[in-house]
Amino acid sequence: MAKRKRTTANRKYKDTVFRMLFSEKENLLTLYNAMNGTAYTDPEDLKIVTLENAVYMGMKNDLAFIIDTNLCLYEHQSTNNANMALRDLFYIAHEYQKLVDRRSLYSSVQQKIPAPKFLVFYNGSKEMEDSRIEYLSSAFENLTGEPDLELKVQTLNINKGHNRKLLEQCQSLKEYAEYVARVRKYTARMGLDEAVHRAVKECIDEGILEEFLRRNRAEVETVSIFEYNKEEEERKLREAEYEGGWQAGQEAGLQAGMQKGLEKGREETILQMSREFHLEEDAVIEFLCRKLDVDAATARKILKES
Repeated sequence: MAKRKRTTANRKYKDTVFRMLFSEKENLLTLYNAMNGTAYTDPEDLKIVTLENAVYMGMKNDLAFIIDTNLCLYEHQSTNNANMALRDLFYIAHEYQKLVDRRSLYSSVQQKIPAPKFLVFYNGSKEMEDSRIEYLSSAFENLTGEPDLELKVQTLNINKGHNRKLLEQCQSLKEYAEYVARVRKYTARMGLDEAVHRAVKECIDEGILEEFLRRNRAEVETVSIFEYNKEEEERKLREAEYEGGWQAGQEAGLQAGMQKGLEKGREETILQMSREFHLEEDAVIEFLCRKLDVDAATARKILKES
């Protein structure tokens, strides 16, 4: 009996445990079934089309596959990414380009392409709702009316305690969530290396991702340490960006407030002088226009609000 060939992940960039686990067709098929309420049983129904070099325009593509007439792009994120819809636009354009490479796009016959489905599986430490939808059009500047181009991405929180129904329907995903939860729990108590080693050992002993962890133990431990460090670094970077933005906003707000105060002070000074010299309204407006460099309508508004 021929040994079944497993789909292996491209190693040209550092994998995540999620991608390692679901690059195996059996696990990916159970995830697809759980997401879509289907009951496919043959892993060979899946055609993996993940970008060959795993990096496109400097961005990694986690999992892309065709099943039936659907083209699914699954991504894993441990930190929030506001540009996922734009990234998926690049990915799907590249995938479609590969699919129609030898077909004529100038013929009178419409070329059929598989319908896309964009999903992000989030398991970061920052709290997030069970599910959220993001749209490419939210990135368009000065959009008026309906966008001529749209792309929708659904993000699912797969941390333990979230999306319970989905996790119950996909055992691999449920056990993955348990493994991640244990790594985080032990990291809070001990060194990262020790925490990952303990989580892996416990999961194997308790039958959680047992076969996968036994087969890939050394790489899973290495990747888990890399993942957690990367997640922490990205969290610190975002905190620094937030603090920097808050400080810059404070300074900008202070300057704007001072400028507004100066302008208001000038207006009040001019109006006070006008009252003391008993100037007529037209003369006050002319004085305001000249001294504040504003038009007559603005000068009337200042006078009216004084």
